[in-house]
Amino acid sequence: MIIPRTMSTQHPDNANPAIFAEIDGVLKGDGEIDEAYYAFNSLECNEQMWDYEGKAADSDVVHKLLNRYPNYFKTTKLGQQKFLTLRLPNPKAEHGMRKKVEEALHTIVTSYDIAARFYNADTPPIFEVILPFTTSAEELVAVDSYYRDVVVGKQEHILPGGLTVKNWLGEYRPSSINVIPLFEDETRITNVDTIIESYVHLLDRELPYLRVFLARSDPALNYGLIGAVIMSKIGLQRLAKVEKKLGIPIYPILGVGGAPFRGNFRPGRIQKFMTEYPSVQTWTIQSSFKYDNSIQQVKNSINEINRNRKGTPTVIDEKRALELLKRTKKRYQEQISKLADLVNIIAPHMPVRRDRRLHVGLFGYSRESGEGNKKISLPRAITFAAAMYSLGIPPEILGIDVLTKEDFKFIKEFAPHLADDLADACTFANEENIRRLLGSKTVYNMSFFKKDLNREHQALTTFLYDWVKERFNPTHTREILEWAAQTRGFLG
Repeated sequence: MIIPRTMSTQHPDNANPAIFAEIDGVLKGDGEIDEAYYAFNSLECNEQMWDYEGKAADSDVVHKLLNRYPNYFKTTKLGQQKFLTLRLPNPKAEHGMRKKVEEALHTIVTSYDIAARFYNADTPPIFEVILPFTTSAEELVAVDSYYRDVVVGKQEHILPGGLTVKNWLGEYRPSSINVIPLFEDETRITNVDTIIESYVHLLDRELPYLRVFLARSDPALNYGLIGAVIMSKIGLQRLAKVEKKLGIPIYPILGVGGAPFRGNFRPGRIQKFMTEYPSVQTWTIQSSFKYDNSIQQVKNSINEINRNRKGTPTVIDEKRALELLKRTKKRYQEQISKLADLVNIIAPHMPVRRDRRLHVGLFGYSRESGEGNKKISLPRAITFAAAMYSLGIPPEILGIDVLTKEDFKFIKEFAPHLADDLADACTFANEENIRRLLGSKTVYNMSFFKKDLNREHQALTTFLYDWVKERFNPTHTREILEWAAQTRGFLG
């Protein structure tokens, strides 16, 4: 049994257009089919996420892959050596897209028929789905039950004249699927063990293994860099404990991106990452990883990940860490409230790298940060981070001014490379803009991490700040936003 180590995703965090993008720099349609093949064949990723939640997904993906690249897939079997995993909309969170769940799940049985003819064998090309915004075990059971009882179960329905659906259209296979929960908020990530244990007990069948997805971008957006790291560490520690308790292998997935705020997961930093998060089984290979680095760097890094093996998580004092999370989150959200208006002005002008659905609201393309009446609307994590970097205010620095020397010592115990992430981020800082918007204390705190500033990026952020504040010109702004992103080596 192969559990993927590397999952190519469709997150649009790349500064440079994808090699399959259209002339406007946007990757869409059949370009994403070619990208999936490229990820499998050229980059040697084990798995491709196929996103029904954030974009218009092609339901004929298996048909197109097998027919467009038959020689490759004859010898490299989809569903056995390479894997396609669907990301569903969450019906509870995204009401306008609820019916897309049915479409995505039905794709699994139609893809089975296509692959069975292609391979002349019982080879389900798709058998796992990701449920974003998971908040309870019951949501996971609902997806599992709907697939088995409705998508597959309807084959026993008797049509007029006594003919069953199965006799008319053929057998519906596979008979069951694996549901991968994607946890994205503090409450669920820090209580992931309770939800997983409940899910296992609620299911009426045995599971040979479980894959569990921990978000990294939205936690950073909502709670700040320190909070996101703490949540990841606690989540991984709790997964290891519940794995031992249940006696079922659990394979964590960590959703990391190229920007330091969203993980700092880039070629050249792979070994540090695997050392710091040894219990992660699957790493997300997002668009910036694929398109903002040389192909040889990307291939070497993916091969290094694929060769490595999952270990045990680093230990973290959860009580102390949660207290630290509470303090840094509060300060982060206070500072975000001062910057939200600027972020929301500049965000719509960010380069578009992938054709995605426009969502609004808490669970769409915008996010709300804060609690109670203090909630503010923000763009999604990639665009938010891109806007912050473009203003010369690395989002990693928000919330750090409440840290004490003892806090830094504690952080170094469970996240020894976090200081490197902060130093990498501070390279793109514009101290004058930070002083004007956040005060001199924040600039002083940066001095503990600061490396040599990127002067080109600093000049671009000065232009961007002045234009946003004084003489806004969308056309020129968009050009400089792209220039700044390419200077950083990632969008956001």
